Amino acid sequence: MECDGPSLRDRARVEAFIDTVMGALSLRAAAPRMVHVFPGHAGVTALELLTESHLAIHTFPEHGALTLNLYCCKRRPSFDWAVALREAFGAKRVVVRELRREVEGPRP
Repeated sequence: MECDGPSLRDRARVEAFIDTVMGALSLRAAAPRMVHVFPGHAGVTALELLTESHLAIHTFPEHGALTLNLYCCKRRPSFDWAVALREAFGAKRVVVRELRREVEGPRP
């Protein structure tokens, strides 16, 4: 992703990014957010349990990288991840892999 290393160690910036994603996609928290800041020059791991599933972020400042997983059990509007990651973390390159996960079968 070639992100700005110091921004990937910034808990407030990671949490603000989560807030941006949640607002843009109308996601709702199901429990308090969990955030762990690793010591030294290591990164941040954050987990947001959603009523729609979960959002997890892991930052790797030593590699200028961030990984993100949004598992969402509802259709959501499109979101420009490249722009959002560029604005929040100075990402120069963004790779998005989108998997459609649909549960099949009768509804109760």
